[in-house]
Amino acid sequence: MKKYKKASEIRVGVIGYGGAFNMGRGHLKEMEKAGMTPVAVCEVDAERLKVAETDFPGIQTYSTVAEMLRKSGVNLITIITPHNTHAKLALQCLKAGRHVVCEKPLAITTAECDAMIAAAKKSGVVLSTYHNRHWDGCILSAIDHIKKNKRIGEIVRVEARMGERSQPGDWWRGSRSISGGILYDWGVHLLEYGLQLIDSEVVEVSGFAKSGYWAPKTKWKKDTIEDEASATIRFRDGVWMQLTISAIDSNKQPGTLEITGTEGSYITDIHGYNSGYQLRSRNGQSLTLEEGRHRPDEWHCFYQNIADHLTKGTKLVITPEWSRRPIHIIDLAVQSAKQGRALAAKYR
Repeated sequence: MKKYKKASEIRVGVIGYGGAFNMGRGHLKEMEKAGMTPVAVCEVDAERLKVAETDFPGIQTYSTVAEMLRKSGVNLITIITPHNTHAKLALQCLKAGRHVVCEKPLAITTAECDAMIAAAKKSGVVLSTYHNRHWDGCILSAIDHIKKNKRIGEIVRVEARMGERSQPGDWWRGSRSISGGILYDWGVHLLEYGLQLIDSEVVEVSGFAKSGYWAPKTKWKKDTIEDEASATIRFRDGVWMQLTISAIDSNKQPGTLEITGTEGSYITDIHGYNSGYQLRSRNGQSLTLEEGRHRPDEWHCFYQNIADHLTKGTKLVITPEWSRRPIHIIDLAVQSAKQGRALAAKYR
Protein backbone atom coordinates (compact mmCIF):
# COMPACT_ATOMS: atom_id res chain seq x y z
CA MET A 1 0.00 0.00 0.00
CA LYS A 2 1.28 3.44 -0.94
CA LYS A 3 2.22 5.67 1.99
CA TYR A 4 1.93 9.45 1.85
CA LYS A 5 4.45 11.78 3.45
CA LYS A 6 1.74 14.02 4.85
CA ALA A 7 -2.05 14.03 5.03
CA SER A 8 -2.41 16.95 2.61
CA GLU A 9 -1.08 14.70 -0.16
CA ILE A 10 -4.16 12.50 0.18
CA ARG A 11 -6.62 13.85 -2.38
CA VAL A 12 -10.18 12.99 -1.36
CA GLY A 13 -13.59 12.98 -2.96
CA VAL A 14 -17.15 11.79 -2.42
CA ILE A 15 -19.76 9.97 -4.47
CA GLY A 16 -23.06 11.53 -3.45
CA TYR A 17 -23.48 15.08 -2.19
CA GLY A 18 -26.20 16.79 -0.20
CA GLY A 19 -29.39 14.93 0.60
CA ALA A 20 -31.37 15.30 3.80
CA PHE A 21 -28.32 15.65 6.04
CA ASN A 22 -25.90 17.31 3.57
CA MET A 23 -23.63 14.34 4.18
CA GLY A 24 -21.25 14.94 1.27
CA ARG A 25 -20.25 18.31 2.62
CA GLY A 26 -19.92 16.87 6.13
CA HIS A 27 -17.60 14.09 5.02
CA LEU A 28 -15.35 16.41 3.02
CA LYS A 29 -15.14 18.83 5.95
CA GLU A 30 -14.17 16.01 8.31
CA MET A 31 -11.52 14.76 5.88
CA GLU A 32 -10.24 18.32 5.55
CA LYS A 33 -10.00 18.63 9.36
CA ALA A 34 -7.87 15.49 9.35
CA GLY A 35 -5.48 17.25 6.97
CA MET A 36 -6.57 15.65 3.70
CA THR A 37 -7.36 17.67 0.57
CA PRO A 38 -10.85 17.69 -1.01
CA VAL A 39 -10.57 17.61 -4.81
CA ALA A 40 -13.62 15.90 -6.32
CA VAL A 41 -17.38 15.38 -6.03
CA CYS A 42 -19.47 12.96 -8.07
CA GLU A 43 -23.23 13.53 -8.03
CA VAL A 44 -26.08 12.83 -10.47
CA ASP A 45 -28.02 15.94 -9.39
CA ALA A 46 -26.66 19.02 -11.18
CA GLU A 47 -28.08 21.36 -8.53
CA ARG A 48 -26.16 19.57 -5.80
CA LEU A 49 -22.97 19.87 -7.81
CA LYS A 50 -23.49 23.63 -7.86
CA VAL A 51 -23.80 23.59 -4.07
CA ALA A 52 -20.56 21.61 -3.85
CA GLU A 53 -18.79 24.18 -6.01
CA THR A 54 -19.97 26.91 -3.64
CA ASP A 55 -18.97 24.96 -0.53
CA PHE A 56 -15.53 24.08 -1.94
CA PRO A 57 -14.43 26.67 -4.51
CA GLY A 58 -12.35 25.09 -7.25
CA ILE A 59 -13.41 21.52 -6.52
CA GLN A 60 -13.80 19.23 -9.53
CA THR A 61 -17.34 17.97 -10.15
CA TYR A 62 -18.47 14.94 -12.13
CA SER A 63 -21.80 13.36 -13.05
CA THR A 64 -20.45 9.80 -13.34
CA VAL A 65 -18.03 7.71 -11.32
CA ALA A 66 -16.24 6.56 -14.46
CA GLU A 67 -15.50 10.17 -15.41
CA MET A 68 -14.24 11.00 -11.91
CA LEU A 69 -11.93 7.98 -11.90
CA ARG A 70 -10.65 8.78 -15.38
CA LYS A 71 -10.11 12.51 -15.03
CA SER A 72 -9.40 13.27 -11.37
CA GLY A 73 -6.37 12.47 -9.25
CA VAL A 74 -8.50 11.48 -6.27
CA ASN A 75 -6.81 8.95 -3.96
CA LEU A 76 -9.54 8.28 -1.39
CA ILE A 77 -13.27 8.15 -2.18
CA THR A 78 -16.14 8.10 0.30
CA ILE A 79 -19.37 6.57 -0.99
CA ILE A 80 -22.53 8.26 0.32
CA THR A 81 -25.33 6.61 -1.64
CA PRO A 82 -28.24 4.22 -0.95
CA HIS A 83 -27.19 0.94 0.64
CA ASN A 84 -27.80 -1.30 -2.37
CA THR A 85 -25.30 0.71 -4.47
CA HIS A 86 -22.35 0.49 -2.06
CA ALA A 87 -20.86 -2.77 -3.32
CA LYS A 88 -21.04 -1.94 -7.03
CA LEU A 89 -19.57 1.54 -6.62
CA ALA A 90 -16.90 0.40 -4.17
CA LEU A 91 -15.76 -2.39 -6.47
CA GLN A 92 -15.50 0.08 -9.34
CA CYS A 93 -13.30 2.39 -7.26
CA LEU A 94 -11.24 -0.36 -5.62
CA LYS A 95 -10.43 -1.98 -8.95
CA ALA A 96 -9.29 1.44 -10.16
CA GLY A 97 -6.76 1.52 -7.31
CA ARG A 98 -8.55 4.03 -5.08
CA HIS A 99 -8.91 3.82 -1.31
CA VAL A 100 -12.59 3.56 -0.34
CA VAL A 101 -14.72 4.48 2.65
CA CYS A 102 -18.38 3.47 2.55
CA GLU A 103 -21.06 5.11 4.59
CA LYS A 104 -22.47 2.43 6.82
CA PRO A 105 -23.54 -0.27 6.15
CA LEU A 106 -20.53 -1.52 4.20
CA ALA A 107 -22.92 -3.48 1.96
CA ILE A 108 -26.13 -5.51 2.25
CA THR A 109 -24.90 -9.09 1.95
CA THR A 110 -21.95 -11.05 3.27
CA ALA A 111 -21.04 -12.02 -0.29
CA GLU A 112 -20.83 -8.35 -1.30
CA CYS A 113 -18.56 -7.60 1.67
CA ASP A 114 -16.28 -10.51 0.79
CA ALA A 115 -16.03 -9.38 -2.83
CA MET A 116 -15.11 -5.85 -1.70
CA ILE A 117 -12.49 -7.14 0.76
CA ALA A 118 -10.93 -9.32 -1.94
CA ALA A 119 -10.83 -6.40 -4.41
CA ALA A 120 -9.16 -4.11 -1.85
CA LYS A 121 -6.49 -6.72 -1.11
CA LYS A 122 -5.85 -7.34 -4.79
CA SER A 123 -5.39 -3.61 -5.48
CA GLY A 124 -3.43 -2.99 -2.27
CA VAL A 125 -5.74 -0.23 -1.08
CA VAL A 126 -7.69 0.63 2.05
CA LEU A 127 -11.34 -0.29 2.48
CA SER A 128 -13.25 0.97 5.51
CA THR A 129 -16.73 1.92 6.69
CA TYR A 130 -17.71 5.25 8.22
CA HIS A 131 -18.42 3.86 11.69
CA ASN A 132 -18.08 7.27 13.28
CA ARG A 133 -20.33 6.07 16.11
CA HIS A 134 -17.56 3.71 17.15
CA TRP A 135 -16.51 6.87 19.00
CA ASP A 136 -19.94 7.87 20.36
CA GLY A 137 -19.77 9.13 23.91
CA CYS A 138 -22.32 6.54 25.03
CA ILE A 139 -20.22 3.55 23.97
CA LEU A 140 -16.95 5.13 25.10
CA SER A 141 -18.50 5.60 28.55
CA ALA A 142 -19.90 2.07 28.53
CA ILE A 143 -16.46 0.66 27.72
CA ASP A 144 -14.95 2.65 30.59
CA HIS A 145 -17.51 1.35 33.10
CA ILE A 146 -17.97 -2.21 31.84
CA LYS A 147 -14.71 -3.36 30.26
CA LYS A 148 -12.07 -1.24 31.96
CA ASN A 149 -13.52 -0.87 35.45
CA LYS A 150 -15.65 -4.06 35.59
CA ARG A 151 -18.51 -2.19 37.25
CA ILE A 152 -21.16 -4.81 36.43
CA GLY A 153 -18.98 -7.90 36.63
CA GLU A 154 -19.01 -10.42 33.79
CA ILE A 155 -21.23 -9.56 30.82
CA VAL A 156 -24.16 -11.98 30.49
CA ARG A 157 -26.24 -10.37 27.74
CA VAL A 158 -26.56 -7.20 25.70
CA GLU A 159 -29.95 -5.89 24.59
CA ALA A 160 -30.19 -3.23 21.88
CA ARG A 161 -33.49 -1.74 20.82
CA MET A 162 -34.84 1.14 18.85
CA GLY A 163 -38.08 2.31 17.31
CA GLU A 164 -41.74 2.76 18.06
CA ARG A 165 -45.02 2.81 16.17
CA SER A 166 -44.26 4.86 13.04
CA GLN A 167 -45.14 4.31 9.38
CA PRO A 168 -42.03 3.99 7.17
CA GLY A 169 -41.46 7.01 4.95
CA ASP A 170 -41.65 7.07 1.19
CA TRP A 171 -37.94 7.81 0.78
CA TRP A 172 -35.51 5.04 -0.14
CA ARG A 173 -34.93 3.89 3.45
CA GLY A 174 -38.51 2.59 3.42
CA SER A 175 -37.68 0.18 0.59
CA ARG A 176 -36.35 -3.26 1.55
CA SER A 177 -34.57 -3.82 -1.76
CA ILE A 178 -32.77 -0.47 -1.57
CA SER A 179 -32.02 -0.23 2.16
CA GLY A 180 -31.70 -3.93 2.92
CA GLY A 181 -34.47 -3.82 5.51
CA ILE A 182 -35.31 -2.37 8.90
CA LEU A 183 -32.19 -3.79 10.60
CA TYR A 184 -29.71 -2.13 8.25
CA ASP A 185 -29.93 1.47 9.42
CA TRP A 186 -29.64 1.85 13.19
CA GLY A 187 -29.17 -1.88 13.62
CA VAL A 188 -25.67 -1.71 12.16
CA HIS A 189 -24.69 0.96 14.70
CA LEU A 190 -26.18 -0.92 17.65
CA LEU A 191 -24.49 -4.17 16.66
CA GLU A 192 -21.19 -2.33 16.32
CA TYR A 193 -21.65 -1.07 19.89
CA GLY A 194 -22.25 -4.62 21.10
CA LEU A 195 -19.23 -5.97 19.24
CA GLN A 196 -17.05 -3.45 21.08
CA LEU A 197 -18.27 -4.82 24.40
CA ILE A 198 -18.23 -8.57 23.66
CA ASP A 199 -14.79 -10.05 23.05
CA SER A 200 -15.88 -13.28 21.40
CA GLU A 201 -16.74 -14.75 18.01
CA VAL A 202 -20.32 -15.10 16.83
CA VAL A 203 -21.46 -18.72 16.70
CA GLU A 204 -24.99 -18.48 15.33
CA VAL A 205 -27.82 -16.04 14.63
CA SER A 206 -31.59 -16.45 14.90
CA GLY A 207 -33.76 -13.93 13.09
CA PHE A 208 -37.42 -12.99 13.51
CA ALA A 209 -39.49 -10.57 11.45
CA LYS A 210 -43.04 -9.29 10.95
CA SER A 211 -44.02 -7.73 7.65
CA GLY A 212 -47.21 -6.66 5.94
CA TYR A 213 -48.86 -4.22 8.34
CA TRP A 214 -47.40 -0.99 6.98
CA ALA A 215 -46.77 -2.21 3.42
CA PRO A 216 -50.24 -1.44 1.94
CA LYS A 217 -49.99 2.10 3.34
CA THR A 218 -46.65 3.03 1.71
CA LYS A 219 -45.60 3.64 -1.86
CA TRP A 220 -43.23 0.67 -1.67
CA LYS A 221 -46.07 -1.85 -1.09
CA LYS A 222 -44.59 -5.38 -0.92
CA ASP A 223 -41.07 -3.95 -1.01
CA THR A 224 -41.62 -2.02 2.23
CA ILE A 225 -39.18 -2.71 5.07
CA GLU A 226 -40.29 -5.03 7.84
CA ASP A 227 -42.68 -3.76 10.51
CA GLU A 228 -40.32 -5.18 13.10
CA ALA A 229 -37.26 -7.42 13.03
CA SER A 230 -35.11 -8.98 15.69
CA ALA A 231 -31.87 -10.92 15.87
CA THR A 232 -30.56 -13.10 18.67
CA ILE A 233 -26.80 -13.55 18.46
CA ARG A 234 -24.99 -16.32 20.31
CA PHE A 235 -21.29 -15.80 21.05
CA ARG A 236 -18.71 -18.51 21.61
CA ASP A 237 -18.08 -17.48 25.23
CA GLY A 238 -21.77 -17.92 26.12
CA VAL A 239 -22.78 -14.24 25.99
CA TRP A 240 -25.76 -13.41 23.81
CA MET A 241 -27.06 -10.21 22.25
CA GLN A 242 -30.62 -9.29 21.33
CA LEU A 243 -31.24 -6.63 18.67
CA THR A 244 -34.75 -5.37 17.92
CA ILE A 245 -35.74 -2.56 15.55
CA SER A 246 -39.44 -1.78 15.44
CA ALA A 247 -41.94 0.40 13.60
CA ILE A 248 -44.96 -1.04 15.46
CA ASP A 249 -43.93 -1.01 19.13
CA SER A 250 -46.53 0.84 21.22
CA ASN A 251 -44.57 0.40 24.47
CA LYS A 252 -41.10 1.78 23.82
CA GLN A 253 -38.66 0.66 26.51
CA PRO A 254 -36.22 3.10 28.16
CA GLY A 255 -32.62 2.77 27.10
CA THR A 256 -31.17 2.02 23.68
CA LEU A 257 -28.62 -0.37 25.17
CA GLU A 258 -28.99 -2.49 28.29
CA ILE A 259 -26.03 -4.57 29.35
CA THR A 260 -26.68 -7.14 32.07
CA GLY A 261 -23.75 -8.43 34.08
CA THR A 262 -23.26 -10.75 37.02
CA GLU A 263 -23.02 -7.79 39.42
CA GLY A 264 -25.23 -5.13 37.87
CA SER A 265 -26.92 -3.62 34.82
CA TYR A 266 -25.91 -0.69 32.67
CA ILE A 267 -28.63 1.15 30.74
CA THR A 268 -27.78 3.89 28.28
CA ASP A 269 -29.36 5.98 25.55
CA ILE A 270 -27.45 6.93 22.45
CA HIS A 271 -26.16 10.33 21.41
CA GLY A 272 -28.92 12.70 20.35
CA TYR A 273 -31.68 11.03 22.39
CA ASN A 274 -30.80 11.20 26.08
CA SER A 275 -27.09 11.33 26.63
CA GLY A 276 -26.89 9.67 30.01
CA TYR A 277 -26.60 6.29 31.68
CA GLN A 278 -27.87 4.37 34.70
CA LEU A 279 -25.77 1.81 36.53
CA ARG A 280 -27.84 -0.45 38.77
CA SER A 281 -26.45 -3.00 41.22
CA ARG A 282 -27.78 -4.88 44.25
CA ASN A 283 -26.22 -5.88 47.54
CA GLY A 284 -28.77 -8.20 49.09
CA GLN A 285 -32.06 -6.30 48.98
CA SER A 286 -30.37 -2.92 48.65
CA LEU A 287 -30.43 -1.30 45.19
CA THR A 288 -27.65 1.09 44.28
CA LEU A 289 -28.46 3.46 41.43
CA GLU A 290 -25.82 5.64 39.81
CA GLU A 291 -26.64 8.10 37.04
CA GLY A 292 -24.24 10.08 34.92
CA ARG A 293 -23.55 11.76 31.63
CA HIS A 294 -21.68 10.34 28.69
CA ARG A 295 -18.21 11.29 27.60
CA PRO A 296 -18.17 13.68 24.61
CA ASP A 297 -18.38 12.13 21.15
CA GLU A 298 -15.07 11.77 19.33
CA TRP A 299 -16.25 11.37 15.73
CA HIS A 300 -13.17 13.16 14.40
CA CYS A 301 -11.16 10.05 15.28
CA PHE A 302 -12.46 8.15 12.24
CA TYR A 303 -10.88 10.22 9.48
CA GLN A 304 -7.89 11.06 11.64
CA ASN A 305 -7.22 7.33 11.91
CA ILE A 306 -7.57 6.95 8.13
CA ALA A 307 -5.08 9.77 7.54
CA ASP A 308 -2.66 8.40 10.13
CA HIS A 309 -2.91 4.91 8.63
CA LEU A 310 -2.05 6.20 5.17
CA THR A 311 0.80 8.45 6.33
CA LYS A 312 2.27 6.83 9.45
CA GLY A 313 1.15 3.23 9.16
CA THR A 314 -1.01 3.55 12.27
CA LYS A 315 -3.22 0.51 12.79
CA LEU A 316 -6.57 0.87 11.02
CA VAL A 317 -9.40 0.81 13.57
CA ILE A 318 -12.36 0.15 11.29
CA THR A 319 -11.02 -2.61 9.08
CA PRO A 320 -13.22 -4.16 6.38
CA GLU A 321 -13.25 -7.40 8.36
CA TRP A 322 -14.60 -5.49 11.36
CA SER A 323 -17.20 -3.78 9.16
CA ARG A 324 -18.25 -7.15 7.76
CA ARG A 325 -19.26 -8.51 11.19
CA PRO A 326 -22.54 -6.56 11.69
CA ILE A 327 -23.47 -7.09 8.03
CA HIS A 328 -22.95 -10.85 8.36
CA ILE A 329 -25.11 -10.89 11.50
CA ILE A 330 -27.96 -9.00 9.82
CA ASP A 331 -27.64 -11.03 6.62
CA LEU A 332 -27.95 -14.23 8.68
CA ALA A 333 -30.88 -12.77 10.66
CA VAL A 334 -32.79 -11.97 7.46
CA GLN A 335 -32.16 -15.48 6.08
CA SER A 336 -32.97 -17.08 9.45
CA ALA A 337 -36.31 -15.26 9.68
CA LYS A 338 -37.26 -16.63 6.25
CA GLN A 339 -36.10 -20.18 7.03
CA GLY A 340 -37.35 -20.34 10.61
CA ARG A 341 -34.10 -21.69 12.05
CA ALA A 342 -30.81 -20.52 13.52
CA LEU A 343 -27.89 -20.16 11.12
CA ALA A 344 -24.19 -20.64 11.82
CA ALA A 345 -21.85 -17.70 11.40
CA LYS A 346 -18.82 -17.86 9.11
CA TYR A 347 -15.95 -15.52 9.81
CA ARG A 348 -12.86 -14.97 7.75
